[in-house]
Amino acid sequence: MAFHVEGLVAIVVFYLAILAVGIWAAWKTKNTGSEGDRSEAIIVGGRDIGLLVGGFTMTATWVGGGYINGTAEAVYVPGYGLAWAQAPIGYSLSLVLGGLFFAKPMRSKGYVTMLDPFQQLYGKRMGGLLFIPALMGEMFWAAAIFSALGATISVIIDINVNLSVIISALIATMYTLVGGLYSVAYTDVVQLFCIFLGLWISVPFAMTHPAVTDIGLTAVHQVHQAPWLGSVNSLDIYTWLDNFLLLTLGGIPWQAYFQRVLSSSSATYAQVLSFLAAFGCLVMALPAVLIGAIGASTAWNETDYGVPDPMSKKEADMILPIVLQYLCPVYISFFGLGAVSAAVMSSADSSILSASSMFARNIYQLSFRQNASDREIVWVMRITVFLFGASATAMALLASSVYGLWYLSSDLVYIIIFPQLLCVLFIKGTNTYGAIAGYLFGLVLRITGGEPYLYLQPLIYYPGCYPDENNIYVQRFPFKTLAMLTSFFTNIIVSYLAKYLFESGTLPPKLDFLDAVVARYSREHMDKATLVKSDNIVLNELAPVNPRHSLTLSSTFTNKEAFNYVDSSPELSNTEDN
Repeated sequence: MAFHVEGLVAIVVFYLAILAVGIWAAWKTKNTGSEGDRSEAIIVGGRDIGLLVGGFTMTATWVGGGYINGTAEAVYVPGYGLAWAQAPIGYSLSLVLGGLFFAKPMRSKGYVTMLDPFQQLYGKRMGGLLFIPALMGEMFWAAAIFSALGATISVIIDINVNLSVIISALIATMYTLVGGLYSVAYTDVVQLFCIFLGLWISVPFAMTHPAVTDIGLTAVHQVHQAPWLGSVNSLDIYTWLDNFLLLTLGGIPWQAYFQRVLSSSSATYAQVLSFLAAFGCLVMALPAVLIGAIGASTAWNETDYGVPDPMSKKEADMILPIVLQYLCPVYISFFGLGAVSAAVMSSADSSILSASSMFARNIYQLSFRQNASDREIVWVMRITVFLFGASATAMALLASSVYGLWYLSSDLVYIIIFPQLLCVLFIKGTNTYGAIAGYLFGLVLRITGGEPYLYLQPLIYYPGCYPDENNIYVQRFPFKTLAMLTSFFTNIIVSYLAKYLFESGTLPPKLDFLDAVVARYSREHMDKATLVKSDNIVLNELAPVNPRHSLTLSSTFTNKEAFNYVDSSPELSNTEDN
């Protein structure tokens, strides 16, 4: 492959644009808010992200390199097609459900990260356990993005792929390091603009290439391959539903999403941003769908790509950059590919910031250093941004199955964190015993179901499973959703059973070693509640009091804004009771 100076120039220009916006946003962060709430400004942007920037950054929660490349690939792959391109609809519905049910209670209570309500109700031990799947999801997602980026750049210019990944990771880490959410949010605006402009400029040229058959014809008729509309046969319907529910419900409990929710200026704004982002996800998927359809409608032997086609060369995951490279004029091709590369690079910053935010606040501050100064927390965040960025880069360069690891970790987010989030926000009476039991049951059921991407054989063979070409058994039964529901109901049943056993006197109070039933007034709740005179104190009997003005308060779950909201809003009081 020849070295293309034009391609290198296009990438450099777009990268510099992203970097410049990130540094400007970092400067804006430095001049926003008092020195005392610097860490909160980095995590949630001072809670003053506006409607325009908020809409863009909420959309960019999912619309990045993996989203557009994956959508184009699904449409292109014969036998799958548009019917299996579930991400656009799935993530859009995820944002709608998040806006309807989750954004308001999370934002109204003044939380700083997604793990705050878990630590408030279940304690710091459970918060630490839930941090593990949340961290895995964010880290492997960032690694998958960097891995895809190296492959994309290799299509544009013949330079060392590893070097391109390292430079991209350094740039994304650099502005995230100094700017936090402001840098991430404002670069997201540029990211979406790059994708939208780069792809829509390229689509008309690719569609009118002489080697491309009318996509309306190839949608329903077999020309070069099976129709790109695709279909779902009766044997795969449960797999399709399982994956769709994973995207829709499993797309909610991510720190990257709640970071945007919690950065909104009000609970209503958080809901509006979720709905805007749902629409944005659909709009941004359109050019990717068209490019996948164009790839399926192309006689590749009539192009410079030659034979065999991308599917036969096992380059289906590269169909988007391949279409731009071989079916568009050279300058249009490099503009589109440069824009997509910069967007892919930019979309990794969100995961890195999310992981470092949860670690600095929920692990370091609330579990080990409750009296840590704001300056200390900021430095912990900066160090972890660098460490997590370096780790994601290393995984992208060294791991042979990054996507397999990400699929497994995203399953754990759906199976473990989603039912726990439902319980902590909407189910009265759940406690740490139920949370731990639900966590373990969900984890065991998911691991024993196997994972073909990691060549992990199942221990439980559900009805309909079959061996693939590597003799790894693939499940057709919707076992992921079964594991999620099992985790959810286990949490409720064990919580109420523990509550009954302790409150009835069947078990002595000294066995309540987690302080989850008898000793609700443990040290973890002392800063947020007044104890009432009752033999058995339950969560809804804890009354909020005015915060004490100390450094420790700034690191508790409920800040002044949340207290004011609680005092003045009967609606919120009802929400809390739920």
